[in-house]
Amino acid sequence: MAATAGTRKLNAHAVRADFPIFEQKIHGKPLAFLDSAASSQKPRQMLEAMTTFYETSYANVHRGVYVLAERATAGLEGAREKVRALINAPDAREIIFVRNATEAINLVAYSWGMNNLGPGDLVIVSELEHHSNFVPWQYVAGKTGARVAMLPLTDDGELDLSALDGLAKDGNVKVVATNHVSNSIGTINPIEKLAAWAHEQGAIFVCDGAQSAPHLAIDVQALGVDFFAISGHKLCGPSGIGALWGRGDLLQAMEPFLTGGHMISSVRLEKTTWGELPHKFEAGTAPMAEAVGLGAAIDYLQDVGFDAIAQHEHELAAYALGRLSEVPGITLYGPPADRRAGIVSFNLDGIHPHDVAQILDMQGVAIRAGHHCCQPLMHKLGVAATNRASFYLYTVQEEIDQLADGLYTVQKVFA
Repeated sequence: MAATAGTRKLNAHAVRADFPIFEQKIHGKPLAFLDSAASSQKPRQMLEAMTTFYETSYANVHRGVYVLAERATAGLEGAREKVRALINAPDAREIIFVRNATEAINLVAYSWGMNNLGPGDLVIVSELEHHSNFVPWQYVAGKTGARVAMLPLTDDGELDLSALDGLAKDGNVKVVATNHVSNSIGTINPIEKLAAWAHEQGAIFVCDGAQSAPHLAIDVQALGVDFFAISGHKLCGPSGIGALWGRGDLLQAMEPFLTGGHMISSVRLEKTTWGELPHKFEAGTAPMAEAVGLGAAIDYLQDVGFDAIAQHEHELAAYALGRLSEVPGITLYGPPADRRAGIVSFNLDGIHPHDVAQILDMQGVAIRAGHHCCQPLMHKLGVAATNRASFYLYTVQEEIDQLADGLYTVQKVFA
């Protein structure tokens, strides 16, 4: 396999062979896919698991007593247990399947926020947030009369924890919501400290784990968070499925987010009662095949080893920062390599990021250019957009070389 049980050193070239997408060329060049922070590529093992499920076991779950329905239910609930184990949640019933991390955070904002926030209350987010962990809180605060405050960044692109107590003077802190890893500049945030501070204020802590769960070993109990959101498509799984973990007592007390089929206990003209966890929050037909695919992706990543993945990405980040720093006229954003995940954001003097990305595409290099759904962060950096290269377990150094060489080509075009 890609990593040995002893050293757990990741062999990215061996891993890469499991991903069919790398068997093609783009504009006659090898594909250098450096946009895994947006969405990851898919291994054969995951694709085959979904195909087999569709071919042999597809049926709607939970209600049917025939063989196919029982297989499908076992596939869905088996995947729920794999997600529980992935993040070390206490109970699989606390794992809610959703479409993505964005929906997971909206679920918390609506179901918890609408019923627990009011005038005088404060929601603290950070300048690093993806819009998915900012806009829902801004919206719900606007509906309830609460306020939103932003935890600022240091010049190194890390959260300034010294500002927390000052923010707390502006209201009754009810929610602290930050990402675990920044999708834009790769900062790894000190979640244990933030969650402990939130609890000292009597607040809940909501963690956007979309960028950390694919890359780091996660233990929600050790982190001390109250809610943790992930997206399957960033975890080598299919699109259309994600998960929310929440503390059981909080989930039990919350109102449902969506209503209708499957999430009920009983329905009468006068009143409807809700089902038990996790079903109370899973209205409608479940993403059965997607769950099977997510479960297979988790198996694949566990087999490679998250410690090996994290070490591989730290090495790639350090290598990329070194190679890119040699490019004249480049500005690099974010913390040092040892304090960031496998994400590097940069700009070239006088060249718009979209132009950079378009010319790199002609070299077979796929990067992201834009505000990365982080407009408050872009404002903080004093730019409208950046280029972003992001890495994963299948990324090899040759792709970073291809990126660096491509940047010289970009500069020649605009010389």
